[in-house]
Parts: sequence; structure tokens; C-alpha cells
Amino acid sequence: MLPVSKPASVLLLLLAAASLGACSLFEPAPTPTAPAYTPPSYDLVASIRAAGDREQSVIAVNPLRDAGVAGLQDAAQVDEKAGRYADAAGKLDQAIKLSPNSPDLLQDRAEIAVRMKDYPMAEKLAHQSWSIGPKLGPLCARNWQTVVEIRLQQNDQAGAVTARKWVQQCHKPGQPRY
Repeated sequence: MLPVSKPASVLLLLLAAASLGACSLFEPAPTPTAPAYTPPSYDLVASIRAAGDREQSVIAVNPLRDAGVAGLQDAAQVDEKAGRYADAAGKLDQAIKLSPNSPDLLQDRAEIAVRMKDYPMAEKLAHQSWSIGPKLGPLCARNWQTVVEIRLQQNDQAGAVTARKWVQQCHKPGQPRY
């Protein structure tokens, strides 16, 4: 080892300390973490159905039901009440195969998708139901309230506000009678 003078050793020591201190200057910044998901404190599907119940529009379309489809729909409701959401979804999928252009079946299936936390499927089905449905009345309100709830779950406040406007457009006031 080569002899080092006292001032040079102090200089080397300071240089080593400075280089170690510089390392901390270039540490990667901590990555921001997304806020933890907190499940809603209310029943999303109950909120969706309440929007339909509140809608007192002059127009309420109630399609005639095929007996086989009605049986599957009733059985799906029993499964849902028992918490068997996958079974309810299967029965509604069968009913949709028998009656693919039934907006109320599509909305019922969307609500089961919400129960199963399959939000992309729920939104897709709600939009599909709305596009072939009456675009007014209780079913329309349920379609758009589904979108509202999903947007809230995605923390998309602007999307939820827009969807709420669509819920309001489902209302068709009656003519005043004198």
C-alpha cells in the first residue's frame, strides 16, 4: 500500500462521504399507490332497482313473456335471493338465448353481473338493454343507474354525473288534466 499524506487521507474520506451522500440524492422517488378500494356501504343492485321504482313516467313498457322465459326468469330471482349468483346468471343466459332481444332480460342479467362484480359485463348489458329498449320509463332508469353505479365503483365522478343526466332523461311527464 502506498503511503498517503494526512491531508490526502482527509480528502479521500470526504470524497467517500460525499459519494455516499450523493447516492441518496438519486434514489427513485416512491411510486404513488392507488387509493385502496373500499366497497360501497350500500347495495348497488338495490340502488339500481330503486331508480326504476322511483321512475313514475307516463310510459312503462311491460313486454309479454314466453312461459319458458318467464320460468327461467323466476328461477333466477329465487337463485339471486339465495345468493346463488352464478346459477341466476346461467338461468338468465338461457332465457336470453330464447329471447335475445328482450331488454328486461338483458337488464336483469346486468344486475346479476353487478352482484358478481363483473362491472364491464354489467355496463355492456345495460347499454345493450337501453339500445333495444324503450329509452323511457323504469327500465331506462335502471339501465342508466347501472352505469352510474359502475362509474362510481371505478371512481369516475364525471362519468357518474353524465350517467345521472341520462337517468333523468328517462322520465316522460304526463299531460296535465284539468
